[in-house]
Amino acid sequence: MKKGYQVALLVLVVLLIDQATKFYIKTTFEYNSEVLIFGQEWARLHFVENEGMAFGMTLDWEYGKLTLSLFRILMVAGLIFWIKTLIEEKMPAGFIMSVGLITAGALGNIIDSVVYGMIFSASPYHGGLAEVVPWGTGYASLLHGKVVDMFYFPIHTWELPDGDTFTFFSPIFNVADAAITTGVLSILIFQRRFFRDSTESKTAQTPASTEAFSNSDTPAAESDIAESQESDQSDAGKF
Repeated sequence: MKKGYQVALLVLVVLLIDQATKFYIKTTFEYNSEVLIFGQEWARLHFVENEGMAFGMTLDWEYGKLTLSLFRILMVAGLIFWIKTLIEEKMPAGFIMSVGLITAGALGNIIDSVVYGMIFSASPYHGGLAEVVPWGTGYASLLHGKVVDMFYFPIHTWELPDGDTFTFFSPIFNVADAAITTGVLSILIFQRRFFRDSTESKTAQTPASTEAFSNSDTPAAESDIAESQESDQSDAGKF
């Protein structure tokens, strides 16, 4: 399978899982409700929404949400173009797939921002479930939808000397966030290997080209030398 199809398939699978989990949580969980995953206190499904970036971060100003949505769209367009360039330059598959994960995650959260406000009713803070509604009659306008988050892993909580507490890991995230994080970490951790493989691949191609050039030129050079020697001998005989 060509790399382009492999990346497209990866993006599609991530998007399907991301949107399926968000749709399920949005329509079956009340806001701030949660269930334990396999009965584990440190692994939970906890429904919240955020208007900003990954892991609940926000841009706190009037046009922050619109700016973020437009930025995401531009970023995904740039990432798709970059993937095309990487494939043409025959970069390592691992590096291309990592960029594909980042693209899939960004695209997954874009769908929430662009579409969810138009097709869902609001999730009440004090009980009640959201519903799918006719297009344009939802809780927000185009590009102003909220991102659905649900994975919460409060692995351990420490009591601090000042009486406060610190929980690791406290952010609540979704499949798209996880895809972005996995893609970025893969590039950071394996960047030497990715670019070493790329360099070795290009180096392996260079000697082959040089050898082919040398092999094609050597017979001609030897023929020229032989003809030159015969010419010299002929001229010497005439003299």
